[in-house]
Amino acid sequence: MISALRTPICRANGLLREFRAHELLAPILTALLAETGVAPSEVADVVIGNAVGGGGNVARLAALEAGLPVTVPGLTVDRQCGSGLDAIVLASRLVAAGGGGIYLAGGVESISTAPLRAHRNDDGDAAFFSRARFAPDSHGDPDMGVAAENVAAEFAISRERQDEFALRSHRRAVAAAAAGGFAGETVPLESAAGTVKADDGPRPKLSEALMARFPAAFVESGTVTAGNSCFDADGAAAVVITSLARARELGATDALLVLGTDTAGVDPRLLGIGAADAAARLLESCGVRAGAVDLVEFNEAFASQTIACLDRLGIDAVRANADGGALALGHAYGASGAVLVTRVLAQARQQTPLALTGTSPAGPHRGRLALAMISIAGGMGTAALFRHIWL
Repeated sequence: MISALRTPICRANGLLREFRAHELLAPILTALLAETGVAPSEVADVVIGNAVGGGGNVARLAALEAGLPVTVPGLTVDRQCGSGLDAIVLASRLVAAGGGGIYLAGGVESISTAPLRAHRNDDGDAAFFSRARFAPDSHGDPDMGVAAENVAAEFAISRERQDEFALRSHRRAVAAAAAGGFAGETVPLESAAGTVKADDGPRPKLSEALMARFPAAFVESGTVTAGNSCFDADGAAAVVITSLARARELGATDALLVLGTDTAGVDPRLLGIGAADAAARLLESCGVRAGAVDLVEFNEAFASQTIACLDRLGIDAVRANADGGALALGHAYGASGAVLVTRVLAQARQQTPLALTGTSPAGPHRGRLALAMISIAGGMGTAALFRHIWL
């Protein structure tokens, strides 16, 4: 993985409300090709995650919108919140399986322009619904906020811990933005109202006192509030994936090497812990201790599920999401998993390179380990383990 870029992540029905999904994604694809020097005709496929779009094939639509030749196909992946990360996982596996070539992979979500959805009644009239069913009643199919409360209760995650984690996410994101930490990974978008350059979610004035004032949002007398939950957002993120040999030919100086991936299923009533099960299995299969991972990016849909997963993995919550996460930046569903990978590469590049500890048989210097993981509606989770290497 030699390049990763994203749009600004903005609140749904806000600064990016005029952009349809393919219009959010196309500028990212164009920018990735320009940054890496890849000719559009060299792209083997475009693999994109999307959760609440209008169907069709947004990957193909965005590829054509970006000016890729008609000979480049597109594949759209739907694993709900995990779609963006799973698209990257799929493209990585295609390369590993000998698919060769260069892949553009990531995710996109325009919640602002997502179509209204309805079932057809017996009389033919439309019965509109706000979300798809993720599991049958026999397994339980709670709304996301209720599921977050289930996790908080099951794993004894207090309101205080949730608020502390959420506030830290905002403060870290505010600090990172002020230091220009997001600038290198963000592609500005031109809208009718002007240029959208930055995320609009991080709140610099958020405080402990304000966090404490939020009432329970989903369950009476619960601990999950609007303050320690993410907000819906629009955005897109994508990466360039190829072999090490082709990366060197392109003149890349560094890359994220995919060491392994895993996806797990869990009880749908406790859907928020899916990432922990996937990550635990992945780390064991790779022979890596959780404490040995240098960078941890977890999609913060809710503070309760994030803390519960990190606890289960034995990772101190302070170590995760060094520049804040979805609690501050927002959750653009199908794009969020790809945003995690974009953040991993950006952070790895910003840090001072480790002392060289040797080389792999292929030649690249070994660098920091990074873990990206996301819990998924319906009771699933996907995790990917990377090593940042200097070529």
